[in-house]
Amino acid sequence: MEQFIGYGKQWIDDDDIAAVLEVLKSDFLTQGPRIIEFEKALAHYVGAQYAVVVSSGTAALHLAVKALNLDIRKQGITTPITFAASSNCLLYNGLKPGFADIDEKTYCIDPGEIEKHITAETSVIIPVHFAGQPAEMREIYEIAKKHGVFIIEDASHAIGGKFENGRPVGSCCFSDMAIFSFHPVKTIAAGEGGAITTNDKTFYERLSLLRNHGITKDSSDFKCCHSEPPGPWYYEMQELGYNYRITDIQAALGISQLKKIDQFVQRRRKIIEMYNQAFSNNQWLTTPYEREGVCSAFHLYVIKIDFKQIDKTRTQVMQELKAKGIGTQVHYIPVHLQPYYRENWGFKPGDYPKAEQYYEQCLSIPLFPKMKDDDVLRVIDAVTGLKK
Repeated sequence: MEQFIGYGKQWIDDDDIAAVLEVLKSDFLTQGPRIIEFEKALAHYVGAQYAVVVSSGTAALHLAVKALNLDIRKQGITTPITFAASSNCLLYNGLKPGFADIDEKTYCIDPGEIEKHITAETSVIIPVHFAGQPAEMREIYEIAKKHGVFIIEDASHAIGGKFENGRPVGSCCFSDMAIFSFHPVKTIAAGEGGAITTNDKTFYERLSLLRNHGITKDSSDFKCCHSEPPGPWYYEMQELGYNYRITDIQAALGISQLKKIDQFVQRRRKIIEMYNQAFSNNQWLTTPYEREGVCSAFHLYVIKIDFKQIDKTRTQVMQELKAKGIGTQVHYIPVHLQPYYRENWGFKPGDYPKAEQYYEQCLSIPLFPKMKDDDVLRVIDAVTGLKK
């Protein structure tokens, strides 16, 4: 039987293994020099002044919103087509969740829809670079500036991508902060892990404090009742923070993976070319659209299928492909239709029709750099064979 091809998979080579082994043999497994090295390498790669690495992309979102120090009565706006963390991070910080519908071509949040839904309560916009495609950040930036609203880019899918101006995603040229995820199916892997980039020193310092329980060892910040710090080994809790630290083991893997990121993105884009060419004549299938001028990192390859035309349900399609050794996934059930959001926040079907229409037809098929051309051809053959 042929090997199963999942929808996503990490690429780990001997260099990655050697980097991790070096840390395992060192004096530091966590909170050591590799973390600082990873932050500097990441900031340099994306062209931002600062980077703070944390335990996950979700932790990065939580801390990014927390760093803004917003009034808990305020609201945030994100897209319904995303992983729930893009919206949950608002709830973690006591904000009201809000959404704006998607662009029908890019599947990213539509700036015009943001303008429709923004109110005096809105304090932060969280655009998501869905599937690796940069959202229309220049327009979103102008909207945010007009209304005095912060922007946090959810770039979990998009490291290695570029905007129309040639700047890398994560440079924060159109935002206050950007976050990344280093989950194994993302462009680079650290096991788990995430990061926040920013050009604002105040945000950087606050993020660094919050990820480590809100404690500091800087004697200049000493505030206890004693007249002098007890010694260079002391620490002091400045505010309520979290244990969102990453380990040196993960950071070492992240550093090694970052060196290969351009290779990974190039291979992803080559696979995309093969898919697009093979699927171009299938009237029942829509391939992903890439906006002119941007460079998508293509974390996902999402096709839209007219299931009525092929007389099959999505479940039948997924089962048929699985039987042929092809893994698929749905990205995503619109967040506003998740039971928690419907029951607790009153969202309902019909609220964001373009997102809901997208969901009815979407399906992610395998895309990862370790795929061989023969693997890609197997997927193409299985997908095109869905309509007899």
